[in-house]
Amino acid sequence: MRRTVPPSAEIEEQIDRLLAVGVNENPRESLSELAKLGARLIIQRAVEDEFDAWLGRARYERRPDYQRGLRNGFRPRRVQTAEGELSVDVPQVREAAEPFVSRLFPRGTKLLRTEPLKAMVIGAFVRGLSMRDVESLCEQAGLGKLSKSTASRICSELRERFEAFGRRDLYDIHLAALFVDAVFLSVRRDGPKEGVLVAWGFTDQGERVLLSVMLGMRESHEDWLALGRDLIARGLGAPMLIVADGAPGLIKAVEQCWPASDRQHCAVHRLRNLLAKLPERERERVRRAYWQALDEAINDHDAKHRLQALVDELDKAGYTAAARCLADDLDALVVHLRYPTRHRRRWRSTNLLERSLGEVKRRTKVIGRFPGETSCLTLVWAVLDLYITHATNGIKFTQLERQSLKRMRYAGHDHTVPEEVTAA
Repeated sequence: MRRTVPPSAEIEEQIDRLLAVGVNENPRESLSELAKLGARLIIQRAVEDEFDAWLGRARYERRPDYQRGLRNGFRPRRVQTAEGELSVDVPQVREAAEPFVSRLFPRGTKLLRTEPLKAMVIGAFVRGLSMRDVESLCEQAGLGKLSKSTASRICSELRERFEAFGRRDLYDIHLAALFVDAVFLSVRRDGPKEGVLVAWGFTDQGERVLLSVMLGMRESHEDWLALGRDLIARGLGAPMLIVADGAPGLIKAVEQCWPASDRQHCAVHRLRNLLAKLPERERERVRRAYWQALDEAINDHDAKHRLQALVDELDKAGYTAAARCLADDLDALVVHLRYPTRHRRRWRSTNLLERSLGEVKRRTKVIGRFPGETSCLTLVWAVLDLYITHATNGIKFTQLERQSLKRMRYAGHDHTVPEEVTAA
């Protein structure tokens, strides 16, 4: 029988019937059933509202100017709550460019277990709240007083999840692009700030994946080499493209671990270094010329020619240091132009990773100095897992783009992606 009303309306009818009958001979059973229906109604309404916002129109609303997809029924999911296991119907869509994935129900999870106290504590810590703030939140939410033993147990469980993340194998992950960068934090009670090295990437299926979070005392060649060797030891194959800044130790480690991969020098880092060597009056003009050269180039050879012209112009104007800065590692600055057109801007810098690392810094300010490296790495991993893995659904490759990337992977990286293949 075709459903003509949303699941939330059916749950409301069940609640109305239960209230109309009143409490039977077993009041506890009736109240428990009412609590379950109330919990289902809250979750069901949330996922339906999320779907309406994603689709761009309410149920039965017609918007010819905005057609993201068509409603296609519901799919049942199970959720474990304090009131027991509940059934929730997740909306489905057809004739859409991408499937609907609810943030309440992560893809691939058959049973979502929700424990309010544990979720609130972990979420609060990840967002940079102090223990006193967490205790206050729990009391205000009616979840009871948070004891030190409870907090310790929850944080211990979070550390176990981080340790499992560091041990998992990576054999099934095939990267189109790998991004590496570092953030410096006050890891210990005493001593200078230390580097936390981070690696994440896009798979050839367009999914975002966090790969490694580890300590690097000085962000030296040895530190980055240890990260690369750890990824290789856990089964990660060579990425097609590696995006990183121009740190000599990092470049050396990348070339040693993945000699066959393309290396893209972060275009934003290079521009910062370039502008720092110019007087204030010249910076805006050079900035526009720099991005124009990269944005308007049709391939990596054209971009190199345009940037070399800018190098010559700076040299003639007497800005020798700036000219040398731009000319250094110039081939690696234009590598992203060999890849699909729609994704070039995203793959020419480490901006996405840097924004996530900015969230790490913002959330660790309240802590000051960590009691040790394990606590630091666990929190950094939790924040990055939230903002890298779950913030978006990744990117979309067309079938032609997939074929082109596959040819590049197995035939070498010397061939530029044809424009007609990668047109959006």
